[in-house]
Amino acid sequence: MTLYLHGLGHFHPENEISNAFLEGLDIGTDETWILERVGIHSRRTTLPLEYIRSTRNRDPRAAQEATEYTHAEAGRRAAEMALARAGIAARDVGMVIAGSSVMDTATPAEACNIARALGIEAPALDVNSACTSFFAQLHLVSLMRPEALPPFLLLVVSEAVTRAVDYNDRASAVLWGDGAIAAVVSTTVPGRARILGSTLASSPEAAERVVVPRTGHFRQDGRVVQMFAIKKTAEVLRTLRARYREEDRQLHFVGHQANLRMLEAVCRECEVPDDRHHANVAWFGNTAGAGAPSVMSARWDQWNPTDDIAVVGVGAGFTWSGYLLRFEAAA
Repeated sequence: MTLYLHGLGHFHPENEISNAFLEGLDIGTDETWILERVGIHSRRTTLPLEYIRSTRNRDPRAAQEATEYTHAEAGRRAAEMALARAGIAARDVGMVIAGSSVMDTATPAEACNIARALGIEAPALDVNSACTSFFAQLHLVSLMRPEALPPFLLLVVSEAVTRAVDYNDRASAVLWGDGAIAAVVSTTVPGRARILGSTLASSPEAAERVVVPRTGHFRQDGRVVQMFAIKKTAEVLRTLRARYREEDRQLHFVGHQANLRMLEAVCRECEVPDDRHHANVAWFGNTAGAGAPSVMSARWDQWNPTDDIAVVGVGAGFTWSGYLLRFEAAA
């Protein structure tokens, strides 16, 4: 089934966790160490910087109280951009699907919180798959009967993983940033781009490799996760390229924004030219499920009718996914 993309939106909070800020925490890291390993210069957080500096986020439960943006507020801001780009109003949305790696509320669903913030009266539910939440949302919609769905759906991923980071742990502290994304999609109304070839796969045997406890700190087996991410991203990228590459179209690559060094390894392995690889992880950090979509949203006005984007995601679970975003001339 063809899925149409009508608009993308993104939001990043103002508070910046620079490498200099992390150096000031005296946790055994500096800019050279950070850039060599992950290639990240800065990140954004929904937390006040003084809160991080004074508490090192000892208690993730307190972080939710300290946050300057709820998931609903961050998601609302991203959604308003997506709706404006799609040329529709919030009242035109017939379903809201949301997700997050670190939930504000288990009940109600985050989608209900976001729908309320937007004044949307429509079915709302959560689809969560950690860093592949947006991919999972798209894949689920692609499996549904078009006639059973409303004309327009709003998909939202609002991420604030910095609330779950132990800022005494340099390995975690250097990675994470916060952000939100939103997309207006339809199974029946043609839009600016088509979403083709959506896939989703998981290997739950490795579920313990990346964990965010309900009231604890993020933890992962970094080396194993990195090698997995490189391997699966390269596999999915090659599959999309083999299936959809056309001589008269420009094929671009946007991967999960885990860290720049991981993405560079994929580009070397798959021979992706620098001008066809797009990323924002160096300046916003790993924003989990908001990462890859925020890259595409930031370039929304720059995509051309002959552009194809191979979008690949990996995440906890382990889960991996991909799709091709094909931009086309306006009808």
